[in-house]
Amino acid sequence: MTDFITLMSNSPTFFFSIVFIFSLMIGSFLNVVIYRLPKMLEQGWKQECREFLADELAKPRRSTDDALITLSTPSSTCPSCQHKIRFYENIPLLSWLFLRGKCSQCQANISSRYPLVELSTALLSMVIAAHYGVTLTTLCLLILTWGLICLTLIDYDHMLLPDQITLPLLWLGLLVNINGAIVPLNDAVIGAVAGYMSLFSIFWLFKLVTGKDGMGHGDFKLVALFGAWIGWQLLPLLILMASAVGAVIGISLMVFKNHQREQAIPFGPYLAVAGFITLLWGNDIWSWYLSSLV
Repeated sequence: MTDFITLMSNSPTFFFSIVFIFSLMIGSFLNVVIYRLPKMLEQGWKQECREFLADELAKPRRSTDDALITLSTPSSTCPSCQHKIRFYENIPLLSWLFLRGKCSQCQANISSRYPLVELSTALLSMVIAAHYGVTLTTLCLLILTWGLICLTLIDYDHMLLPDQITLPLLWLGLLVNINGAIVPLNDAVIGAVAGYMSLFSIFWLFKLVTGKDGMGHGDFKLVALFGAWIGWQLLPLLILMASAVGAVIGISLMVFKNHQREQAIPFGPYLAVAGFITLLWGNDIWSWYLSSLV
């Protein structure tokens, strides 16, 4: 193992190749998580409701649509013809290109989102690797990056930021900073608390004034997550960037897509993108911003 790490340290080409290939495979798994985790949560919520209402014995027999879903079962199939996807049809990026984006049996189109998630995972992982090198911090930040990709697309699809992803990443950020790998531990702890309380306060202020929910509780936890990684000092930059991008996109949707003002827009993707940028270049951006005010 030591020799392998030494080889990666001495050969950047080998290191980046390993990161790229491994992250492509992780990207393929992330597609499964993004699709199945919301369904798994929905099944769990329904089960809890049945148990709470004590109608488990009276419920109708489980239909095929309610078949138990996990990250490993059932096997991946084509949604059009139910063709079971073979292992060589599931090679990250290459299989989609080889099949020309179509099912091998029914020729139904396969969404380009799958290879884009795989490629994005690999490219963003390369950015992390280039920034932090062959270190344990890099591995932790890769895990964070993969989690953020899941959170971004799940929130985009379902307006949901699962605690099953958000909270472990928050605890991981605090563990990473025990020895000050990114920021001192005191800053990380204060950042987690300040991140949560900042949006929590805005949420309740907005609700008291308007009587409406302005955002979901998952957004509070996502900002707390970033606070645990980047400390409290860069939280204003993160929230400012996420809010600016969210406002621009929201206005654009209303103007060009007839998006109703009352229709909710997921804030998680903007927080995730802003947080990733802040994590890597936040200090430089913040210094430039402050110097421009002088």
